[in-house]
Amino acid sequence: METQQEITSMPRIGDKAPEFKAVTTQGNIHFPNDYKGDWVILFSHPADFTPVCTSEFMTFATMEEKFLKANCKLVGLSIDGLYSHIAWLRSIKDKIEYRGMKNVEVKFPLIEDITMEVAKKYGMIQPNEDSTKAVRAVFFVDPKGIIRAIIYYPLSLGRNFDELYRVIIALQAADAFGVATPADWEPGDDVIIGPAGSCGSAEDRMQGKEDMDCKDWYFCTRKLDKDVVLKKVLKK
Repeated sequence: METQQEITSMPRIGDKAPEFKAVTTQGNIHFPNDYKGDWVILFSHPADFTPVCTSEFMTFATMEEKFLKANCKLVGLSIDGLYSHIAWLRSIKDKIEYRGMKNVEVKFPLIEDITMEVAKKYGMIQPNEDSTKAVRAVFFVDPKGIIRAIIYYPLSLGRNFDELYRVIIALQAADAFGVATPADWEPGDDVIIGPAGSCGSAEDRMQGKEDMDCKDWYFCTRKLDKDVVLKKVLKK
């Protein structure tokens, strides 16, 4: 008999994304091996034919091209079966209209996980929330298969997809330019420069000897143009 700890264990930021093979609505996948060189958002939803999940899938599907241009592929998961997935996605395309979105076709893979094997590997089953449905987990996996960010939502709360896109852009900007991004950062906003490593470099900062704006030795920003960020991050 499995313990609660086994069910709720989850990988951490900086860990290698747990490997699995699965059947999806777009064929078989081997994760994360099939996605080397790409960023991936792996996300779970509680169940097919549920309204919050439907609104989320329509939003993700509508934004898929935007994510692809940001070098990011989408992979969904629920613990329902493949035929349920197919029927639900067909229903979304044929019958559902939401916020001006209609005739929405979900083209990214949706994983069948009846045995909950993948959901358990990623800690998507939270027994105090629901022991038979996956919560709304989001894993951001980089091109090397490393988990770089994790966001969890309860069953009742739909995700903010603009924020998921912002995270993908910010992670890539941080890698590309060796910076950190402050609260509510968007491309074009100032970025954060890491704290000085010595008294000498801290003094240089405060005397304006480096190309940055320092309010104190530990809080320094510099400008990073939106076009520079997007040129580096987005595909042409």
